[in-house]
Amino acid sequence: MDKLVIRGGEPLLGTVRVSGAKNAALPCMAAALLTDEPVILENIPQVRDIQTTRNLLAAMGAEVELGYGRAHHRTTIHCQNLASPEASYELVKTMRASTLVLGPLVARCGRARVSLPGGCAIGQRPIDLHIKGLELLGAKITQDHGYVEATATRLRGAEIAFDKITVTGTEDLLMAATLADGETILQNAAREPEVADLAALLNKMGAKIQGAGTATIRIKGVAKLKGAKHRIIPDRIEAGTFLIAGALTGGDLNIAGCDPTHLVAILSKLKETGVKTKSTATSVRVMGDNPFAACDISTEEYPGFPTDMQAQFMALATQAEGTSIVTENIFENRFMHAQELVRMGANIKIEGRRAVVRGKTPLSAAAVLASDLRASASLVLAALVADGETIIDRVYHIDRGYEKIEEKLKGVGAQIRRIGNMLP
Repeated sequence: MDKLVIRGGEPLLGTVRVSGAKNAALPCMAAALLTDEPVILENIPQVRDIQTTRNLLAAMGAEVELGYGRAHHRTTIHCQNLASPEASYELVKTMRASTLVLGPLVARCGRARVSLPGGCAIGQRPIDLHIKGLELLGAKITQDHGYVEATATRLRGAEIAFDKITVTGTEDLLMAATLADGETILQNAAREPEVADLAALLNKMGAKIQGAGTATIRIKGVAKLKGAKHRIIPDRIEAGTFLIAGALTGGDLNIAGCDPTHLVAILSKLKETGVKTKSTATSVRVMGDNPFAACDISTEEYPGFPTDMQAQFMALATQAEGTSIVTENIFENRFMHAQELVRMGANIKIEGRRAVVRGKTPLSAAAVLASDLRASASLVLAALVADGETIIDRVYHIDRGYEKIEEKLKGVGAQIRRIGNMLP
């Protein structure tokens, strides 16, 4: 099992380029199930969750062609013959986004059998909102032995008001509604940029979608979708992680190939701490030459502060002067990184959904364990400023969502290396 070994104390200097957004690429790959024509996706990140989805689509009968050389971030998906509209547990047990194939499969094939999802152990992710929405669209749903089975001759449009905001639920029903008979209205829909990116692809495929990126999305169903070519948006969470890395290490780091309009909440909180940033249309420069102050955050659905940046911000808070209150409102079990940070010298107290972080505390190297994807990132950030050599175990979590993170960090001055079984 791979580990990352990081020696702290080096400022990050230079330019690091952001990869495509995993959380945009996954639903766009699922959208290829809606047509029998090829869908070409560019700016696909080379991370484990993408490979899992490739394997999943191939198991259903799709032809999945990978780009090579300069085109290795491009993939072509051709779902002409879907012989097996099923997502087995063995294929999806490591990834909660597996539920994204449920809507497209029942819309295109009239049936779907999908294992209940796995993923990080950060809290419950019930798919009842997916199921309730599909039932409103006319699907018949049964659950048995850990699988959800859906059948429908043809879905029909409906008005669906989500009880709570759900990103994957919005995406799943958005895809299903494109082939439904009549108009579907999604109320209290997720507003994340990844939802808007999926809608942009679907519209290129011939869908009729309005309002994506707002709380109300309208979809007029069509009889058939076609193939399309689409470039995935930059990964705003990777960009935010590198912003904090530059600030923490007292570096001067340019995060290139990102979209600053997707980073407003993160940039606002960095400004509140005293961290200096400068944005262009496609990059953000972070200058960590000032000491920074404590700042409270509360995670919210987009456009609020993202839950996927909470762990990274907590690492920053350990080095800020004063007391920061970190409130987690999205997942109930997303503070598992806190105890590992405490092992490195942080002063953190968990009070239910709140973490009280008192800084500034010197961090020292330790052997730590990654519990989930974003927790892994927080430990990497802490290790970059810790005294000595930190060993982070279970980094397969970080490989799920960050493309070659050690190579990117090494390129801007970090002392970091991977040991163990190297990825192919």
